[in-house]
Amino acid sequence: MPTAVVNFAADRGSVELREVGVPEIGSHDVLLEVANVGVCGSDLHQWTGDHSWPVNYPVVLGHEFGGTIVAVGDSVTGWHEGDRVVSETAAIIDPDSPLTRRGLYNLDPSRKGFGYGVNGAMTRFVCVPARILHRLPAGLSFEQACLTEPCCVAYSAVVKNARIEPGDRVVVLGPGTIGILCAAIARLCGAEVAVVGLPADQGRLEVAKQYGCDIIVGDARSWALDRDGLGCDGVVDAAGASATLKIALDLVRPAGWIAKVGWGPQPLGFSLDPLVQKNVTLQGSFSHNWPIWERVIALLSSGQLDVQPIIGGVWPLEQWHDAFEQMHTGQVVKSVLAPR
Repeated sequence: MPTAVVNFAADRGSVELREVGVPEIGSHDVLLEVANVGVCGSDLHQWTGDHSWPVNYPVVLGHEFGGTIVAVGDSVTGWHEGDRVVSETAAIIDPDSPLTRRGLYNLDPSRKGFGYGVNGAMTRFVCVPARILHRLPAGLSFEQACLTEPCCVAYSAVVKNARIEPGDRVVVLGPGTIGILCAAIARLCGAEVAVVGLPADQGRLEVAKQYGCDIIVGDARSWALDRDGLGCDGVVDAAGASATLKIALDLVRPAGWIAKVGWGPQPLGFSLDPLVQKNVTLQGSFSHNWPIWERVIALLSSGQLDVQPIIGGVWPLEQWHDAFEQMHTGQVVKSVLAPR
């Protein structure tokens, strides 16, 4: 039987390798043989028990994945066995939701995603609705393609939910996968970018430097004020802590913007008056939808967005713990698993 990385309870460390059956597919689904699956920060949060979203235990982890179709449901058209694909994360949505009808199914309150709502891809086979599949160009490897999902999170935050113009100065708080990808996409938009981290983040900051970013350990105020003393044009808050929003408010210029993409369940504990006083736009950013995936796949396949510097290694599924640990301790930016 196939094995899977399963999160079985809310307690810290409640993840283990278990035998699982091959999933049955419905008429509108495909069965995907997983080639590569990325480890997300949310997988780590469920492993360490400090996540802030509901989980349907027990659940197979993994929502950043690509692979090959090995079976097709009776009602599926346009897809065939052997097709190379990546999948979006919205495994369950309400087709009648007003948000879904607007194409914003990622914001449908009933949405359930792989790895927390339904079984994910840290296993050999996963059941995927055909509606969320995207075809991979021949030259794009599965190892890089499995990062399409975090690239889409970054694209959504930086391109769709911020207002970057060429020449802007942008600060990115948090040098994790999403932070570095936000920085890389901001650079593609023509911005000057500084990525900010802590002393323990030095290795990951060096990866950000490969994308043409300035790197800052600690206080970024002097960089933000360097041009005219008013602050940076925008801040992307990609850190997993609520306190960084206060830093963002300190760094951003009047009439600037903050895009918050990092989760932080802690209470704020500070005044939001600077948001009002500076007339700052604060924009949350969650997930992605169909057109964003198509645009990101084009960026990846053309080489304009190169994710190879982010990938710290590829581990067999049996070594999931080592892959999680190295990412959790900051030794690598992104760990990738190979279930086959």
